[in-house]
Amino acid sequence: MTDELATTADDTAELPPRRSRSRGVALFLRDILFIFLAALLISFLIKTFLIRSFYIPSGSMEETLHLQDRVIVSLLTPGLTPLQHGDVVVFTDPGGWLEDESTPQSSGGQSAINSVLSFVGLAAPDDNNHLIKRVIGLPGDHVKCCSPLGQVEVNGIPLNEPYVNVPKGTPAEQYSFNVTVPKGDIWVMGDNRNESADSAYHEHEHDATPFVPISDVTGRAMVISWPASRWTYLSNYPNVFLDVDKKKK
Repeated sequence: MTDELATTADDTAELPPRRSRSRGVALFLRDILFIFLAALLISFLIKTFLIRSFYIPSGSMEETLHLQDRVIVSLLTPGLTPLQHGDVVVFTDPGGWLEDESTPQSSGGQSAINSVLSFVGLAAPDDNNHLIKRVIGLPGDHVKCCSPLGQVEVNGIPLNEPYVNVPKGTPAEQYSFNVTVPKGDIWVMGDNRNESADSAYHEHEHDATPFVPISDVTGRAMVISWPASRWTYLSNYPNVFLDVDKKKK
């Protein structure tokens, strides 16, 4: 009697080979679907709260950033982390700035790649609505150009800017200005000073919006992520603004 029961139990415990294979395939597909959905959720959370990728649409930041470079932007700035002098920031057009920026059109292949990267959170579908510059003046700063040696001054401190791209022997900025940055705004300039439609340019043109509202800042550019040969951390050059920051304290 015992042997008979044991045999019956063994028979019911073993599934036919075909049914066993079908069950294995179903479990495999279920796991793949779970991994895919989890990856989408993680990607959504990352691009919503932590980082996003942007491409460089113009030459206004050369030689720091080249045309079509791709940068990783931290979305924690300026929300959780305050803006600092020298930060390279991505921001939405504060009003008419993009009309003066050369933004190349993507090819069909590049557009398709951007669509895929956007889907997984590694690109922004609204790249063309953003600009990228360096923060020179924070709210309350007195920003002026130029000093007797052709330097930009912040709160009376002349800046020695190693990132600036200008012809040798020329001032650090082609336009003269003497402004105080309003509360809630920043003064931004491109590293390629003579080829950047930045705050200095729009002040020179007497535009209504030479400043960028902090509320328009998407985040701080942290690293060049593509091409791989140009991977590097984007410094805000704290030594350049050391005396400025000390004076504000």
